[in-house]
Amino acid sequence: MMSLPVLREMDKVVCLPRLSRVAVCGGTHGNELSGVYLVREMLKANKKVTDKDEDNSLSVTTLISNPLATQQCRRYVSRDLNRCFTNASLYGPVSDESPYEVIRAQELNATLGPKGSPEAVDLVCDLHNTTSCMGLCVIAYSDSDWICLQIFRHLKRQMPDMQVRYLNYAISGQEAYSLDTVGKHGFGMEIGPQPHGVVRSNIYTTMKLGVQHMLEWVRLFNSGTVFEGGPVDVFTVVQNIDYPRDPETHDITAAVHPQLQDRDFCLLRPDDPLFQTFSGETLRYHGEESLYPFFINESAYYEKNIALLLARKHSVMVPAIGRSRSTEEGHKNMI
Repeated sequence: MMSLPVLREMDKVVCLPRLSRVAVCGGTHGNELSGVYLVREMLKANKKVTDKDEDNSLSVTTLISNPLATQQCRRYVSRDLNRCFTNASLYGPVSDESPYEVIRAQELNATLGPKGSPEAVDLVCDLHNTTSCMGLCVIAYSDSDWICLQIFRHLKRQMPDMQVRYLNYAISGQEAYSLDTVGKHGFGMEIGPQPHGVVRSNIYTTMKLGVQHMLEWVRLFNSGTVFEGGPVDVFTVVQNIDYPRDPETHDITAAVHPQLQDRDFCLLRPDDPLFQTFSGETLRYHGEESLYPFFINESAYYEKNIALLLARKHSVMVPAIGRSRSTEEGHKNMI
């Protein structure tokens, strides 16, 4: 039997409110099919059994975020939905002429939010796939959201055979643009590699396990379990790099170098190969510091002029946390 860590007297438990409402969303990008099919399966199950604990401590909402794009198996119809959740977009005027995704974002904000309000759902988990070789990434906008970081720690613990990483985009709440920012807490669960418009059983199964472990953590938290603190490696986004392009036509003139392709989160050092031109020339990385590349050659980012993004890794000390209750009760359960 696995022994449970012992809470040290010096560890201070941060007490946080119960997570009563959780949303699991798929199809924000309509051709990222693991989340689409997983949410459909969850919706089928919910028709048979309402997903609530016996003590009514948790209500789980499952929804297809972009139903029109999902029907067409397209990333989006008019505009990338996962860029439509800034305050300016959510609270700006709309009309019949507004892009479908802008209108849909406001509908989702009304259902799950409003963003930044006490009425917003407690946690949003938005499901995504990438064509890049990134394993499972928890993507958030903060390296101090202890709920998201503790869920990440739980996923790493429960999925030891999977590469699980935490990505921080470090964007303010008003400017944060993705669906998960509508909740009081939220993150994207990004899993790859998987081609868009395709579902792979191993990637689907990984996502299903990730969601199950996330909900398991929430139930444990709500039941009074205290989760120990500890260090966490966080990758914070620094910059993105575009493909080399012809100055006149703007066509790309090189592909990601073979030595870099599929090496997401492997350290990229100055003078390492970065691109290979279509004539065979190697172009090297000329940055001043070693950084970690990810979303390498993501197919959906060609339109965004992004060949890869670079992150800096640092360690964050996550505190022990538990549900708001007396200190004496909080120490009874430790994981």
